[in-house]
Amino acid sequence: MEKLSPGGLSHLYMTIFLHNFATFMVIPAITDVTMTALCPGRDECSIAIYLTGFQQAIVGLGTLVMMPLVGNLSDKCGRKALLTLPMIFTIIPLGILAYSRTRNFFYAYFVAKTLTAMVCEGSVHCLALAYVADNVPEGRRASTFGILSGISSSAFVCGTLFTRFVSTTSMFQVATTVAVVAVMYMRIFLPDSIIDDNISAPLLSNENPKVSNSDENSNAELQSSTALPSLPDIIALLKTSPTFSQAAIVAFFSHLADVGLHASLLYYLKARFHFNKDQFADLMVISGVAGTISQLVLMPLLAPVLGEERLLSIGLLFGCAHMFFYGLAWSFWVPYAAAMFSIFFVFAQPCMRSIVSKQVGPSEQGKAQGCISGICSFANVISPFAFSPLTALFLSEKAPFNFPGFSITCVGFAAMIAFIQSVMIKAAPPISSERVSSNCNYMEP
Repeated sequence: MEKLSPGGLSHLYMTIFLHNFATFMVIPAITDVTMTALCPGRDECSIAIYLTGFQQAIVGLGTLVMMPLVGNLSDKCGRKALLTLPMIFTIIPLGILAYSRTRNFFYAYFVAKTLTAMVCEGSVHCLALAYVADNVPEGRRASTFGILSGISSSAFVCGTLFTRFVSTTSMFQVATTVAVVAVMYMRIFLPDSIIDDNISAPLLSNENPKVSNSDENSNAELQSSTALPSLPDIIALLKTSPTFSQAAIVAFFSHLADVGLHASLLYYLKARFHFNKDQFADLMVISGVAGTISQLVLMPLLAPVLGEERLLSIGLLFGCAHMFFYGLAWSFWVPYAAAMFSIFFVFAQPCMRSIVSKQVGPSEQGKAQGCISGICSFANVISPFAFSPLTALFLSEKAPFNFPGFSITCVGFAAMIAFIQSVMIKAAPPISSERVSSNCNYMEP
């Protein structure tokens, strides 16, 4: 398959920007909306913490199944087709809160968000990474992944900054509208990226599947490609190289820590320092601006010099540090200082994904990224059971000792495990694009 022109990636960047702008815009207000619906007039609400943790666990179970399937399907049916579904599903919960945020509508949002997030959570990012891997040479992949993450960070900054100056009602209405525009833009302008044109055509396309008459097993291959990858398939993928399996361990513990932090942080800051939507937005803007500058400027410069492995370790080290600063915060300004650490810890995810992409062949990029996303989803299931009860306990009056940030400090230790593992990753030569794929009966070009 021919590589796309730079214009193809620019349309991907715009699609990701619009989608993330819509989803990130509502994050600063969700804590206040949840607290108002469940515990009006209070700054601490254990039921809200447990409900958020329950939602994350259910979503993690769903995405644990869906991510490998989505990645595997996209290898055969096209990235664009699989991007369409989660982007459409994202609109539904946003539309509910745009209409009303009373308790009944909040419960409707909660159910809709839980169900749709099983497909949407992480799948857009996973498919975007696979799309980039299809169309960017291995030598430029790390910097391109960094640019993609920078686009996401810039959407995060713009969305949270917009939230700072609008009402909650207007915010959800705008988010819903932008989510619709993102789907329309993607369907009209984004070129598709199909790995194997001889087996299938994209879903949601007017084209007919291209089946080679000379291959009697084509239909069987197409049918098997749309099936959920079996556990032996995933294990075989993890055994592709020691580097891949080490990256999977890093992905698990780093995501375990990230989910634990994001589930607890806003409730912790609200109980500890009485933060509200505006303070949350300020904090996120600081983190987003630092991360955007880092990914769009620093990472493309440092990746060719230091290599993805060293940048991964640097990112995880600063990730540990910023979690410990949150957990030990002794004044309201400490979280703002900790947010500045994002200038370095944002290195971790794009570097880890780039390392993974170089360990598999071209026809397995979607499966590999889906496998890593599935591992992250498994961490998404475990994290709420580990950290949500700790958060609720140490923010309540029944805490065994006075340490409101205890759960976040524990999150920092989980991130430290990921850092220690990352130090053990050694630079390995990428898998040659001429290797024989274990899933295909032909030599990859």
